[in-house]
Formats: sequence, structure tokens, C-alpha cells
Amino acid sequence: MQEQKLERITPAQAGLDPQCIINMMDRMEKEHINITSFMLLRHGKVLCEASYEPYDATQLRTVYSLSKTFTSMAVGIAAGEGKIDLDEKITDLFAAEIENGKIHAMGVNLDYPNAEEINVSGCFVLPGFVDAHCHIGMWEDGIGFEGADGNDSYKPVTPELRAIDGINPFDNCFTEARAGGVTSVVTGPGSANVIGGQFVAMKTFGRSIEDMTIKFPAAMKAAFGENPKRVFSAQKTFYTRMSIASQLRGTLLDALEYDRSIKDAKQKGEKPPKIDHSLEAMLPVVRGELPLKIHAHRADDIMTALRIAKEFNLKITLDHFTEGYMIIDRIKPCIDELNAGIIIGPLLHERSKPEVRNRSLTSARTLFDNGVKFAIMTDHPVVPIQYLPVCAALAVREGLPEDAALEAITINAARIAGIDSRVGSLEVGKDADIAVFYGHPFDFRSRCAMTLINGRIVHDEL
Repeated sequence: MQEQKLERITPAQAGLDPQCIINMMDRMEKEHINITSFMLLRHGKVLCEASYEPYDATQLRTVYSLSKTFTSMAVGIAAGEGKIDLDEKITDLFAAEIENGKIHAMGVNLDYPNAEEINVSGCFVLPGFVDAHCHIGMWEDGIGFEGADGNDSYKPVTPELRAIDGINPFDNCFTEARAGGVTSVVTGPGSANVIGGQFVAMKTFGRSIEDMTIKFPAAMKAAFGENPKRVFSAQKTFYTRMSIASQLRGTLLDALEYDRSIKDAKQKGEKPPKIDHSLEAMLPVVRGELPLKIHAHRADDIMTALRIAKEFNLKITLDHFTEGYMIIDRIKPCIDELNAGIIIGPLLHERSKPEVRNRSLTSARTLFDNGVKFAIMTDHPVVPIQYLPVCAALAVREGLPEDAALEAITINAARIAGIDSRVGSLEVGKDADIAVFYGHPFDFRSRCAMTLINGRIVHDEL
């Protein structure tokens, strides 16, 4: 579409005293009204415009609620010109999706005469990357409080909270994820609470969470250590690691009792107990159907998590696992017994608090040498999600074999998340989630040339 320039005239030509504009700008400055730019129009002609450093007229920026005005105006103009019908469904305005988005065949010299051919000669073709632990869509990029929906601290135990109710699919970081070859993520609440709520496994492309979800719930978040201590000691609720463990145990016991009362009432033909929506959310956890996704950095917190998991026969993943390499010989039998998933990271960040002071890039190599399967995470936004392959590359630099590093951000991550039947590897029948890199993905100079999700090109630099 050819750009149409608006006609420029002087304020005087439009019958407006220029001093009025000067007075307006002076008043805004005196009242500390900060703006990035403005444009004054009359009868479709520009009378005055300006941009203020560090912005310029060509720079994109967030316009917040002004978007509604422009969108409404554009829809009205399009309807007036007969380009859209206001009675049409919005889904009718978009192209149809690929019918099933699955990999139908793999090999050489395949005969599909009507297929679109994509030339990726000289490139690396890989499964789309999977981030097994992040908070994408819940702390939106560059917004602040308005986009911070990852933690609720009104009480320590909030299993009823659902990540799907807090994710913004239009967060710009989803675009950056796709540009980095990341096609699937496990995202959800942060670690402020002892029990924070339900995670979701989802694709990084779509217009609504319903379109993007692979598995919900994917896990129930729990946290040990500094974060819940800091949040709730400030509220004078509790102060110690003992309290955290006690609150988790208490909730698990309450959920077990709630489960027993439901089963007893059903068996006796009696009225079931009054619904408790917090305990309802915990039922899949205590029944061993849903993993408890445990935030644990320090070695003692890891041991407490394993102790409680054995006590209640829980399905768990140990996320962060920062000091796990220091006691791996001690806890490997317990990990094997529980079949616990291990998700390490973030690896590419500063030692921002005491419990990560022993963070080491060699931890991945230690886990590999001890036969522990693991995934690597970004913990986005702690590490921007597009740098997931960079995190894996740093582990390779410290001795982790390349194949193991690739598995840590593809099939291992998918298995730990319970979504490996759909993603994590290139196999017939799985989702056509593919990342194409110009060079090896662990080469810092390499870029993602193309990303496909469900067979659809969602990023293209070829």
C-alpha cells in the first residue's frame, strides 16, 4: 500500500493564532505533562507536529488507550467505504489455518506435487525449542505494573489461580520468542507464594490462550526459600523456611482430607462437602495426576522439597536446582525414585540474591556426568526468552555435550512438561514446530532464519 502524506499548512493558514500553540506547550511543561510527540490537525491538514528526545517521528511507541480511538476510526472508515461488514464475524477476516499442522512424512525425495517447497539449503533444521519454566505473558515487556500479573500476595496459598487468566498473547515477547526459535513454553505464576497457582504449556503463536494451549493445567507452582520469606515476612505472616514447609504440608493434608470426604460421601450416597475452590485445585496434585512445580535454589530447600514429595507420594519437578549439583551424589537416588523432573536455570543472570550465590554454568555438565536428565530454562523475564539457546550454548562452553544441550531445550523439556507426544522432536505425527537457523544454534553469530508453529510460518528472515 502506498503511503499517503497529509498536507502541511501553517496555523495561521488554518485561522489559528500560533501563540495559542506556544501557550499550550508552555503550560504542559509547567505542569510536568510529559509527552513523546504530538500532531495538531484541522480539516485533514497538519498544522503543527513535534517529537521529543529520545523519540523521533519514525519511532514506534505504545499509545495505550489512544489505540481505541484510532481503531474505531479505522473500522468506521473501512465500513463506510464498503471494505468490511460490521455484521461479519471477526474470524472471517483472517486466513484459514493449516488444516492439521502435523508432520506427515520425513525423508528425501518425497513426492508431494502440490506442496509448497521452502529452500533451507545450508541451514540447520531443528525442532522448535521448548522453555520448560518461564513467566512469558505474565510480566509484559516494557509496561510495568499494568502488565505485571505474575504474583498475587494476598495470601500465601493460592492454588486456585490460573495462568490462563493472566497471560497476554499480544505481549511483544512472544514475537521475540518465535524470532529465537522458541515455539513452546511452560509459563505461570511467580514464586512469591508457597503455592502460587496453575501453570500452562502453550505455543508462542496465537491470538488467544485457547488457540495456544497445549496442556492445562500443566503443573501446580510451589516455592521454597527467599521469595515467599521476603514477601510474607513483610506482611508479618511468617518468617522462616519451617513455616513455608508447614504451610505446604498443611495444604496437602487439607486436600487429602477433602478428597476423602468427597469419596466417602459418594460411596455412602450422601451430600458432598461444600466446594472449596482452593482445595479443588489441589486434588490432581494429591492424587498424583499433576506435578508440583517446585521453585528451589538452595540445597536445603531441594532436600525439603524431596522430603515432602516422598512423604505425600507427589509427582514433582525441581525448578532452578541451583545448588543441586553440590549434592547430586546424595539426592540422585531420590530423584530416580520419584522420577522427578529437573529444570535448571536461569544461567545467564547476575547473582541477584543470596540463594543463587553458588550458581555455576558447570552444573549442567555435573548433572549429565551423573546420568540426570534435565531441561534448561530462561525463567523469562529474568533472562529474555529468545536467549534460551544462548543459555544452552554457555553450558556447552563449560563441558556439556552439544547433543545433551540440544535435548535440554527440546525433547527433555517437552518430556518433563508432559507434552512430548506433540512437541520436542521432529517426528511423523507430531506438531510441525520447526526452527531453522543460518548456522549452528549454539554459535552466538547464528540467527533464526525461520520458525514454523503448527506448520505455519510465524517468523521469516529467509
